[in-house]
Amino acid sequence: MKKFPRVSVILTTRNEVGNIGRFLESIKKQSFKNFELIVVDNHSTDQTKTIAKKYTNLVYNFGPERSAQRNYGAVKSKGKYLVFLDADMELSPKVIEDCLETADKLNLKILTIPEKTVGNGFMPNIRKFEREMYLGEFNYEVPRFFEKKVFFEFGGYDERLTGPEDYDLPYRISKKYKIGRSKEYLYHHEEGLTLKKLLDKKFYYAKSGAFYASKHPKLIWIQGTILFRKVYLKHWRKFLKHPILGLFFLAIRFLETLWAIAGFISAVGMIDFLKILFRWFKNEK
Repeated sequence: MKKFPRVSVILTTRNEVGNIGRFLESIKKQSFKNFELIVVDNHSTDQTKTIAKKYTNLVYNFGPERSAQRNYGAVKSKGKYLVFLDADMELSPKVIEDCLETADKLNLKILTIPEKTVGNGFMPNIRKFEREMYLGEFNYEVPRFFEKKVFFEFGGYDERLTGPEDYDLPYRISKKYKIGRSKEYLYHHEEGLTLKKLLDKKFYYAKSGAFYASKHPKLIWIQGTILFRKVYLKHWRKFLKHPILGLFFLAIRFLETLWAIAGFISAVGMIDFLKILFRWFKNEK
C-alpha cells in the first residue's frame, strides 16, 4: 500500500458508554495505522471518557453541541485528513485505507462513506428500509472524510446548526470541489432506537431548520419534505416487495413530519413559520 499522510479520526460523544467500546475496537482494527484518534466529549456523566482514555490520550471536554465539538477536534488535529464519526458507528476494517486511496486516485478533497443500519426489531428494520434507498444519493448520504485544508477553507461546521450541519458543510464545499464516495461501509448501530427517540430527535434537530432553510432553500425542498421524497419513487420496487414495511415506513414519516413542523414552529413561532412557507412556495413557482 502507498504511504499516506496521517489521518485524524474525530469522535464526538455524550454519554455513549453503551456504544463507544464497539466503536473503539473497530478503529483499533483498521488496516491503515497512521492515524490519531481524538475524542471530544460533551461533559458526559457516565464512563464514556474513562473508556475512551484506554484507547487514546487525546480526550477533551467541549460543547455545547456536535458542530462545536467537531470543529474543536479539527483544531486539535495534526493529520492531513479528517474523519468525523459518531459513537454508535462501527467501521469496516478498510474504511480509512479506502478513503485515502480513493481520494488520492481521483484527486478528491471530500468523500462520503456509505452507511448501513445494524439492528433487529421494528424500528431498526424501518431505518434499514429507509437508509438503503439513500445509498449513492448525493442529497442524503453524509460526507465524513475531508482534506483538512479544505475543511478550514470553508470554515468547518456551522455551529448554529445541530443536525443539518451534516449537509450544510458538504453542500458549501461541493460548489468548488467534487464529492467522491468510498467503497467501504460504516455500520450504524440502531438496536436501541424507539419511535419516541426518533421523534424527539426530529423535533430537536428541526429547531435548526429555519436557519438551515434560509441558507439553502433549494435543499429544503429536497431534504425537508421527509414525508414525500423523489427517492421513494425511484425505489418503488422496495415498496412492492415489502408492502407492510413500506406502509409502516410512510406512517412513521408522517409522524416525523408533524414533529419536525412542531420543532420548527417552537424555534421561530407560527407567524414566521407561515411566512417561510409562503416564501418557499413563491420561489418554487
